[in-house]
Amino acid sequence: MPFAHPVRSAVLFVAGAVLVAGCGAGDPASGPSGKGRDTGRGSGAAAGPVGLDNCGQRVEVAEPPRRAVALDQGSAEILLSLGLADRMVGTATWTDPVLKGLEQANARVPRLAERYPSFEKVLDAEPDFVSASFLYTLGKGGVAPRERFAKLGVPTYLSPSDCVGKDNSGDGDGVRTAPLTMDTVYGEVRDLARIFGVPERGEKLVGELSARVAKAKAGADFGGASVLYWFSDSQGPYMAGCCGAPGIVSGVLGVKNVFDDTKEEWPQINWETVADRDPDVLVIADLTRKAQSAESAAKKIEFLESHPVTRNMTAVREKRYVTLSGQAMNPTIRTVEGIEQLAAALRTHGLAK
Repeated sequence: MPFAHPVRSAVLFVAGAVLVAGCGAGDPASGPSGKGRDTGRGSGAAAGPVGLDNCGQRVEVAEPPRRAVALDQGSAEILLSLGLADRMVGTATWTDPVLKGLEQANARVPRLAERYPSFEKVLDAEPDFVSASFLYTLGKGGVAPRERFAKLGVPTYLSPSDCVGKDNSGDGDGVRTAPLTMDTVYGEVRDLARIFGVPERGEKLVGELSARVAKAKAGADFGGASVLYWFSDSQGPYMAGCCGAPGIVSGVLGVKNVFDDTKEEWPQINWETVADRDPDVLVIADLTRKAQSAESAAKKIEFLESHPVTRNMTAVREKRYVTLSGQAMNPTIRTVEGIEQLAAALRTHGLAK
């Protein structure tokens, strides 16, 4: 997603949860969900130890977490969707209003910060488990590296969608070495459900999501309509490359991302190049955060219709806009929402055959 704190002197003691960091940080996670050998808690069990390999680290959780903190909105919405609000003591880093249907559950969980809370702020919540959607969140410049939590006995879990088939060693938002699929997102749901001792809820959620994907693409023929995905910033706009969450949406619906010739997750592309590609439809993120210029959909459309380079683009002249939440354009359970909404919009704009 395009965009030094003091440490509590006392050591935080967390009963029943231990993190063991194995495998080097550069080692790939095993399998599409980033999980490895499950060391306990079968499909029907409610408690017991779970061990899995996650984005190059070994995570061992002795008991289902009771005081979890989700440091990114995508991770928080998975936990809330699994009915785990009563076991959450904090969330952070939000780009959008919470997923519809989760408002009451979300209201019961303290929001530690709109963006990145300090490490100390997180520790004040006395977590026994921390999850995040993005490597940056659990790295330098974010909240804190995973190792800092490990030293205090707090297990951490990172979304496999930000490490499986992805190279994060350079600048920017990383480069996809393999296309992302919904299987990786479903794997994250299953991992978290198993960690919390509710595997049946995970399977139910995955079933509901996959059924929605099947319904959205059923009978869809959009003739390879061309699409551009704009996440944020009008000065140095972040557009989607080939193979992240927008790649999932494009692949499911059979449309062409005009910047599918780059594997960068969110390359910054100048407006002259955007106008030259002249997509049929503009998919724009409607963000509530205020980190960069033109965050809301309204501001983005205002820019497009007034800028001398963009106002003559076909999609702008025809007002072929599709507004999505930022989370729908990130690899989360809300990517399904993106598939549904783009399919509906393409039909509305007469681009379905």
